[in-house]
Formats: sequence, structure tokens, C-alpha cells
Amino acid sequence: MKYILALDQGTTSSRAMLLGEDAQVHGLAQTPFKQIFPKPGWVEHDPIEIWSSQFGVAIEALAKAGAEADSVAAIGITNQRETTIIWDRKTGEPVYNAIVWQDRRTSAFCDQLREQGHGPLIQQKTGLVIDAYFSGSKVRWLLDNVQEVRARAEKGELAFGTVDSWLIWKLTGGARHVTDVTNASRTMLFNLHTLEWDDDLLKLLGVPKSLLPEVVSSSEVCGTTSGVLAGIPIAGIAGDQQAALFGQMCMQPGMVKCTYGTGSFMLLNTGETPVMSKNKLLTTVAWRIKGRTFYALEGSVFIAGAVVQWLRDELQIIRSAAEIEELAASVPDTAGVYFIPAFSGLGAPHWDQYARGTITGLTRGTNRAHIARAALEGIAFQIADIIEAMETDSGVPLKELRVDGGAARNNLLMQIQADALGVPVTRPANPETTVLGATYLAGLAVGYWPDQETIAKQWQAEKRFAPQMDDKTRKERHAGWLRALDRSRNWETA
Repeated sequence: MKYILALDQGTTSSRAMLLGEDAQVHGLAQTPFKQIFPKPGWVEHDPIEIWSSQFGVAIEALAKAGAEADSVAAIGITNQRETTIIWDRKTGEPVYNAIVWQDRRTSAFCDQLREQGHGPLIQQKTGLVIDAYFSGSKVRWLLDNVQEVRARAEKGELAFGTVDSWLIWKLTGGARHVTDVTNASRTMLFNLHTLEWDDDLLKLLGVPKSLLPEVVSSSEVCGTTSGVLAGIPIAGIAGDQQAALFGQMCMQPGMVKCTYGTGSFMLLNTGETPVMSKNKLLTTVAWRIKGRTFYALEGSVFIAGAVVQWLRDELQIIRSAAEIEELAASVPDTAGVYFIPAFSGLGAPHWDQYARGTITGLTRGTNRAHIARAALEGIAFQIADIIEAMETDSGVPLKELRVDGGAARNNLLMQIQADALGVPVTRPANPETTVLGATYLAGLAVGYWPDQETIAKQWQAEKRFAPQMDDKTRKERHAGWLRALDRSRNWETA
């Protein structure tokens, strides 16, 4: 067996990569798919398009490598998390579009849960805060708002899954309805301590247990493909951020990574004990391998790379995402401008679902370069706020931040990030850490690699960004950021 096939189903595109024993890419294919915005604050995907795009790039990646299915040792899957799909168990037809993790339609329901005092119970059991971000309230919405869905669910006719579950169902021809512990831990229905679906939470949210998938480890054979790709073990599953943590080789407690994608997500490995946050961070499963479960503290920034897309597509001050680095570097600072990219509310550690994007400090001298630089600073300051909360929760000061994701290729952003944190930022030689994580998890399960120590040796740094800003300037800039942040809060209810 020559290869591991990694399927990377993201928020805006589906990718597939064929990787060899040296973790180098031998075949790659990627395709975008449609973003659906039925109402303000609503974000949907077509589940059929998710599947067809992911299957299509898998076939294309194999073709580019000149490989057949029988040369693939295993499939590893990594996916956009929290995105919610319900489908018919007999026909495989979705009952509605996928409700995407960014979707805010269940904010009012989450407010009710919070006002009823359920916050402490949900955090204690799941490690999560009550928010529309997670799958549980999305499942509830589908049950209550799509015709006959609740009645059919209670009869056992329907299946719920995050995107990993949906892909595995389709890959196995409906033979396997599973999810792994990392994705389950993002639903607000899963107990971190028992590692099982929680009956109290299912009752609270009104979700029939018959809807739910079986929960498996992140690294184990949990199904076998059928159809054109028949006979390949599906052996690795992890939500995209946990996969990136594994791919960054953050295997020791205290190691931190940040992925800069559509959103930005930071995870701190806390070892085999879940650490409950006192600073509004999330406690989540990092991975489960060979009976051992590792946990992480997580901070989520909803809008990171997406702010660059917005500057390109909506404001049209750049023609391509890559242009922002040169534009932002053309000015030495933002001239007092702050950009809060709270288009979908504020994530950790602020958790204000009613915040909205703001640009403050504008003067007649402000130009598009200042706004571009402020957008990059807005990404970096959000990360700095999360790091501060992580240090407080864990009691361990940050020594290094390992970075990945599309926006991590922006050297100026990485330097701004190092300056905002006051610690080095390290970018790996192989930037495909999310795919690597899924690949490694699958390969370990089938003996493609003998152990974690072997794969850890493959990680190498490509560039290290040392902080260049003095402490006084850093504190002044951050204080200005916090003032600007206050202007964006509670905008929808003001």
C-alpha cells in the first residue's frame, strides 16, 4: 500500500490529497462549493454538493497520482465542525440544507437556555458555552421547523451527523453511521467525562437519541468504502482544528497551535485531563487513540481569513487575497484605525453573538492601506485575547505559537501576530497540518506508521517570526483594541 488518502471537507471548499510515507503530497485536488445565505445571519450548504465535491476531488487526486483504490492503505477525514445535517436512513436524502457552523438562526433559543440557568450544567458536561455555533441548537431547529422531521426522527427514520458522519455514510453506502470523539464534543450533546451522548442534554434540547451516530476513536478502522473506491478502510477522523493540532505535532501538554482559515482557531493541549475554563474558552476532545483520550482548551475566532475575502469581494479594495500583504505593508501603522471583524458575532473569550463588525478611528487621512493593515491587526488581536485567557486558565505562559492555514502564509500578518503576543510565531515547512493530522491518524490505525514518535520526526519549521515591538507599544495598541471592541458589542440589541 503506497498512500493515505486524506479528505479535507472545509467551509468553502472540498480537498483531497494523496500522501506517501514521507507525508509528501503525490496527488491534490480542490474545488469550491456554493455558500447559501437565505436570510441575514443564516448560512447553509447543500449536503449533496458537499458529498459530490468531496468524492469528485478524491477521484481527481488519485488520477493525478496515477493511483488506483487498491494502492490506498486508508482514508483519513477532517472536516468543518458543528455543521449539521439530517438525512433519511433509507434513501440517504437530506431533509434540509446543512446548517453551517457560522449560522446564527438559533441565537434566541440559546438565549433562552442561558436565561433558564442551564449554562453551568452544559459547561460542566460538555466543556462548551451555550452558543448558536454548536450543533445541538441547529438539530433542535431542524426538528422544530422542517415539516415532519421531528415525527420521523422519533420513529427512527432519520440520521443526524456532522460532516464527517455524512461523508462516511456516503462512502460506505449507508453501512456506517458514526462520528469520532472530536466532532461529537462539538455538538453540545456529548459528555466529555463519560465520552457518551448525554441523556440529560438530549432531553434538555429535545433531541431523540435514535438520530445520533455511534461515537468512535479518532484513529481506528470504523468502516470500509463501497462503490468506485470499494475496499479502503476509513481509519482516521478528526474535526479540522483537532486534526491541525495533531498535524502540528502538539502532542505534549502546553503546546499551542493556531489555524488561520475562514475563522481562526487556537488549541492548547492539556493532556488526559479536561481543564474547565474560567475565561469562556471551550474544553474539547483533542483526539482519542488506542484507548487514551487527550483534551484541549480552544478559543475560536469566527472571522479571520474571511475578513480578507470581504475586503476583496465586498469592499473591493484588493483584487486578490494575496494583495493585502503588500497593501498593508505600504503604511507603517494603522494611523489609529481599528477593525473589529465581528461579522458573525464575537467568539472566545468575549462570546457576544450580537456584536457586529466595526471600523473605528477613521479620519480624513485614512486610506485603504490603513484599513487593510487594521484588518490584519484585528485578526492578530483576537488571537492575543485568547492566548491571555489560555495562560490564565492553564497557568502556563506561552513560549511559542505554531501556526498554519491559508492566512499563515502572510508574512506581515505573522509578524503582527508575534508583536501582538510578544512571543515567537513558528510556521512549519509543511503547511498542510490539517490534512497531515487526518493522514497520521488514519496511518497509525492501520500500521502505515509504527508510532507517534516516527511521525513527530517529520515536523520541521519553515520560518520563525520573533517579536519586534516593545512592551509599551504593545500594551498601548492592545488597550486601543479593547476600546474599539467595546464599540462593537451588543450591536443587534442596541
